[in-house]
Amino acid sequence: MAFEGSCHCGAVTYTVEGDIPGTAMSCNCSHCRRKGFLLAFVPLDSFRLETGAEKLNSYQFHKHNIDHQFCIDCGCQGFAVGTGPDGSKMAAVNLRCVPNADLDALQIQKVDGASF
Repeated sequence: MAFEGSCHCGAVTYTVEGDIPGTAMSCNCSHCRRKGFLLAFVPLDSFRLETGAEKLNSYQFHKHNIDHQFCIDCGCQGFAVGTGPDGSKMAAVNLRCVPNADLDALQIQKVDGASF
């Protein structure tokens, strides 16, 4: 099974192979806190950008380990790509950009990113 997500204007769309995760990470770092992300990490090979590659811009901060991708038209950040602690390539999917995700049913894992 797969699930889909997009930016607000719909220019950037993606598909993730697998079920919608039941757990999301809520980080209190300066970036995530301001954006209100609910992130689920998936192997990069299960993530597929469908449309809008030309509409994406990137933002990096702190250690530059995560490439935060956002739509240049609407500013929405549906995902990021980076490297996990074990060295594997990952996509961080913003579940707030997945219309079929039941956000109220998610188990939220709080991460103290402000202390990194």
